[in-house]
Amino acid sequence: MLRTNQHAERPENLERWLLTYADMITLLTAFFLMLYSMSVMSRGKFTQLATSVRSGFGGAVYGGASMLNGGGAHTLRSGILPDSQQQSYQEAMGNLRRYVEQHHLNGKVSTREDRRGVIISLVSDGMLFARGQAELGPGSVEVLSRVARILRSVPNDVAIEGHTCDLPIRTAQFPSNWELSTARAGTVLRYLTEKERLPSGRFMAAGYAETRPLAPNSSEANRARNRRVDIVILRTDAQREADLQRRAELRRIAVDEAPELEIGGPADSPSPAKGSTPPRSARE
Repeated sequence: MLRTNQHAERPENLERWLLTYADMITLLTAFFLMLYSMSVMSRGKFTQLATSVRSGFGGAVYGGASMLNGGGAHTLRSGILPDSQQQSYQEAMGNLRRYVEQHHLNGKVSTREDRRGVIISLVSDGMLFARGQAELGPGSVEVLSRVARILRSVPNDVAIEGHTCDLPIRTAQFPSNWELSTARAGTVLRYLTEKERLPSGRFMAAGYAETRPLAPNSSEANRARNRRVDIVILRTDAQREADLQRRAELRRIAVDEAPELEIGGPADSPSPAKGSTPPRSARE
């Protein structure tokens, strides 16, 4: 009985709460460190992300150079396409790239990207049309059939756009470049819908004459480049929304990763006092 009473009368440890408090502080510290590490991206990771976004269409974003010339193929971004369509799209793009390389058409077939989508540019001279004409030449079938495979692999709408150089035309059939460019766009559209049997509801055609050149019309080489038909794979609403979100995220990361001026650097260096003599190296 005496032992029991002595055990019951032992003083209580009033500092046990410190263990719980210390555990809570440790967990909170770990939690906020985890949040901080998730919110901060190193410059290397940002570069990888930017490269990944650029390669989403196979190259430079918005106005980049041709990817058929540089080895790489544009791909529709944002994960909207199922895996099966993505694979067939990549294979069709690769098929067109190999055809361009094998037939030395790097200056006549190119791809690029703008805000609307992927643009496949086909130079008219010597491949699609004769000068001043809107009937497909014999060399156009092979390249258009490969373009049709690309269009068949995706569900996106397609815009066919005819372009000319600034040299005027005045014939009974084509009073101006407006009629010529529109007729060429319509001819390509008819081939894709009638010969390749692509759904006509996906297509639209427009002629822009000489109003949207790729290069200044200052030389015959530039004029030949501007005489072209652009086949634009238009982004879907979901793809445009996903791209806007991606670009907003890139801007946020770029702001977070902007290098700060170091103390004592050029921005913080005091300007020399008025009338003071600059050092010898500066005078020289």
